[in-house]
Amino acid sequence: MKVALNTQIFLGAVFGVALGMGFAKLGQDAALSKQGIYVCGLLSTLFMDLLKMVLVPLVFTSIAVGVANLRMHGQLHRVWLSTLVFFVVSMALAILLGVAAANIFEPGKGLNLDLFNNAVPNFAAKQMSLAQFVASFLHGLFVNPFAALAQANILAIVMFALLLGIALVVGGDRYRNILLLLQEGLELMLRLVGWIMRLAPLGIMALLAQLLATQNLALLSSLAEFVAVVIGTTLLHGLVVLPLLLGIVAKVSPLKFFRGAREALITAFATSSSSATLPVTLRCVEQHLHVKPGIAGFVVPLGATVNMDGTALYEAAAALFVANLAGIELDLAQQLIVCFTTMIAAMGAPGIPSAGMVTMMMVLQSVGLPTEAIAILLPIDRILDTVRTMVNVEGDMVGCLVVQRLTDR
Repeated sequence: MKVALNTQIFLGAVFGVALGMGFAKLGQDAALSKQGIYVCGLLSTLFMDLLKMVLVPLVFTSIAVGVANLRMHGQLHRVWLSTLVFFVVSMALAILLGVAAANIFEPGKGLNLDLFNNAVPNFAAKQMSLAQFVASFLHGLFVNPFAALAQANILAIVMFALLLGIALVVGGDRYRNILLLLQEGLELMLRLVGWIMRLAPLGIMALLAQLLATQNLALLSSLAEFVAVVIGTTLLHGLVVLPLLLGIVAKVSPLKFFRGAREALITAFATSSSSATLPVTLRCVEQHLHVKPGIAGFVVPLGATVNMDGTALYEAAAALFVANLAGIELDLAQQLIVCFTTMIAAMGAPGIPSAGMVTMMMVLQSVGLPTEAIAILLPIDRILDTVRTMVNVEGDMVGCLVVQRLTDR
């Protein structure tokens, strides 16, 4: 019987924790511990290097293709514009909520991990005025795309991919061959990610064993605190923020909404997949919430790939959690960069769990945070994925009602 990848990763994480605690009990000076930690270091480095290898082409192709696929007929321009505005606003609110919660509760604060010691000297913590930050930020966005690709300059790559996607939309069928090439490139990258993810259980085991062999068990309590903060904040967005937008803009009662959306929300929670929930979501918004088929048929499929409130909130909070673990202080300017990159990462992420992990690396790299933190985040990802997927789907359904209200005026 074939074991699911999520189960393999979980088992790898459990074995890695046990192995790391075993090494810690023997002591770092023991010959067996030294050899074990060395082997784990080789395996973990290999896994992280493979992920970094596909990061740049995956981010570039996924964002360019995602934007290029937003083409619609001219008569639906108002629906298209209203939908994108709602998606941006709802994700921005989710990101701000995640960043605020991470700043208030500070999970991982004071737990400086030896694994991340090299990250601190490499981290350019520049204190800049607002004017200096704006000038530096804009200058960093628009650079030679070939240099950006070669140097893994994530923000510049994201901006070039966005502009290229927009140009493909405006050009229409004239550039269909280029779009086809990018789509095939994206499919190739996803295939490579699939191969790399076969090593994920072993890589995660090695990273966690190496981490726990040199750290105390305070990391586990910090992880529990982080999980509680993310779940609580995500539920706050789903139960308060989105219903408020629904009531204010669409004039729909939250009680009526949740009654009509119940089937889709339960399915999203169980499957942890917006794409798998898509047929149920469409049925709920059309039959129970009485959204016009034309609007539902555009907003829901687009939202399943672009509108990721729960994912954006999680990635923003996770970046600040990693900064705390590494003993790095992110100033306001750097947190703004995290917010911007998180929104683009959530919008451009392909709908597979492994690609989501790569976009999490993109968020961490945007402000120079250690990507090794993926080892800590991935084992708890499945727990958090259920709640954030439910909120992702809720955001799509709220978006249908809001867009219908705005376009009916």
